[in-house]
Amino acid sequence: MQQLRGEINQHNQNYYQYDAPQIPDANYDELLRELQALEAANPELLSDDSPTQRVGSAALASFQQVQHQIPMLSLDNAFDDEEFAAFDKRVRDRIQAIDDVEYLVEPKLDGLAVSLLYQDAVLVQAATRGDGKTGENVTENVKTINAIPLRLKGVNLPKLIEVRGEVFMPLAGFEALNKQAVDMGGKSFVNPRNAAAGSLRQLDSKITATRPLAFYAYGVGVVEGLVLPATQKMLFELLVNWGLPISDQVSVESGTEQCHKAYESLAGKRPLLPYEIDGVVYKVNNFALQERIGFVSRAPRWAIARKFPAQEKMTEVVGIDVQVGRTGAITPVARLAAVFVGGVTVTNVTLHNEDEMRRKDVRVGDTVIVRRAGDVIPEIVSVVMQRRSEDSALFNMPLLCPVCGSAVERAEGEAIARCPAGLFCRAQVKESIKHFSSRKALDVDGLGDKIVEQLVAKEMVKTPADLYRLTKEQLSGLERMAEKSANNLLLALDKSKQTTLPKFLYALGVREVGEVTANSLATYFASLEALQYASREDLEKVPDVGPIVAQHVVAFFELQHNQEVIAELLTAGVQWPDVEAMSSVDQALSAKVFVLTGTLSLMGRDQAKEILRSLGAKVTSSVSKKTDYLVAGEESGSKLKKALSLGVTVLSEEDFLALIKDHQG
Repeated sequence: MQQLRGEINQHNQNYYQYDAPQIPDANYDELLRELQALEAANPELLSDDSPTQRVGSAALASFQQVQHQIPMLSLDNAFDDEEFAAFDKRVRDRIQAIDDVEYLVEPKLDGLAVSLLYQDAVLVQAATRGDGKTGENVTENVKTINAIPLRLKGVNLPKLIEVRGEVFMPLAGFEALNKQAVDMGGKSFVNPRNAAAGSLRQLDSKITATRPLAFYAYGVGVVEGLVLPATQKMLFELLVNWGLPISDQVSVESGTEQCHKAYESLAGKRPLLPYEIDGVVYKVNNFALQERIGFVSRAPRWAIARKFPAQEKMTEVVGIDVQVGRTGAITPVARLAAVFVGGVTVTNVTLHNEDEMRRKDVRVGDTVIVRRAGDVIPEIVSVVMQRRSEDSALFNMPLLCPVCGSAVERAEGEAIARCPAGLFCRAQVKESIKHFSSRKALDVDGLGDKIVEQLVAKEMVKTPADLYRLTKEQLSGLERMAEKSANNLLLALDKSKQTTLPKFLYALGVREVGEVTANSLATYFASLEALQYASREDLEKVPDVGPIVAQHVVAFFELQHNQEVIAELLTAGVQWPDVEAMSSVDQALSAKVFVLTGTLSLMGRDQAKEILRSLGAKVTSSVSKKTDYLVAGEESGSKLKKALSLGVTVLSEEDFLALIKDHQG
């Protein structure tokens, strides 16, 4: 118990005082719950200075200290339906309620708790929560936050009121702040909560003024000269009338079933909100009932936080391997002890390139924090340096390709090392075949990874053109490939011969020529022959094609081997309709940038892309300030969230269909 208390106190100090947590919230919660369980089982060993009896950590000495007349308490946590049901039972037992209790439900913001003291409607003091009894005076810094009124408005204002709430940093501002820090060679913040806390606790308020901070009120402390309304919901309405912002996701629910539905609703909205939340807060709505229910030393008995599944977890790096990609890119990949985070089990995380691996200083044996939010690819956020062993060593990138043994090259100015062997490298052959037959390319149904690996290993396929020479006898001899499966694959290969020029260009796998660029090239040159003989100068006239991409295209078509493969593909019967026939279509959406996300139920995303491109629109995979429209289908995730934060026009599938119908006449 003493060891746990010491460890938790250190984490409290890192989190509350230094804004530099060393472990994810989920791991901290596990430590605290372990200590609570031990203290419950051994009450004679409970001490007043235990972290279970405290809210946070001591105030920083660099700030003037503020004593809270009414303590700013923390909240107990519920992690599942059973724990919330147990909380609800305790509430009803205390007030001897038979009927369902009414709760105010609000999102649990991931920021920094503050108290705002208004005297005669004027903001005279602002303080952090600190340890619940003593906080830091951050008045001058808080005055720089535009969301916080310096003077309350309205009538019947109290003589004195202490408003409590959360200072946080919206996601768009967090991303912009980190980008600015990286561009200037500085250190980026780990998450929006750290960014908000670090920004609010600057010794120079001019620095705080440059940070994109926001604020939501959630309650009051000391009040003089005012009789408070009967419920928490009515108090929120009063705060809004005075000019104080509150969350727009607040609701009032009765009973555990409705509370659970509210939890699920907010969990579904979580990826779409412009700020981070890590759970839901339930408060008994009626103030008179709150008084009857009372408090424990560190938390009210009438409120609880229901946490969402963790988006960050700690795990161990058990190894670092390198993978060879389709274009020869040598990518380091961290192999992790399996960890369940963000709704999936994660075992592998890309480290992107040597520079990124060095920047984060990831080594074999390290304890790392892994993050996965929404549909975002898992990433290593940071290394827990305190847990690094003394004999840890840097991982050195290989000098030779691990597949074919060719000397690895890294061009000047590029972050990625590459194997230069091209299709002579078995790994690149395998990846190029997978790419060629993928859904967005020639879409060969049934040609999975395992089959491709066998075909390459047996040297039955060395180029994409070899796919069209395969026989039923050859395919039937592969593992897990019966005669019927072989026939189906041959039919799929034959069907794939009917394609489009953009898909064919994308399938060739030219470096940095994705779907959008392939479509631009096809539209501009209208034929494969014209593109094959285009100069760099000609290529740079194409929208979205710069000098680097132009050079990659020229270099690809200059290789005799590539020309031979293309000729063999055409001889095998791969063909497409004339691009010129599409040029007569109305180009009413010319230069408009679209992004598609979620599931489109009335048409496939590929079909939607083809229609948009035929109307002259550009379809990209990521949302930016240049995006004109986001088409949001069912189960839209982080792209919708980013579009909303950037003010991008969002279309439902019905809106989208109406738009293209208008432009197709």
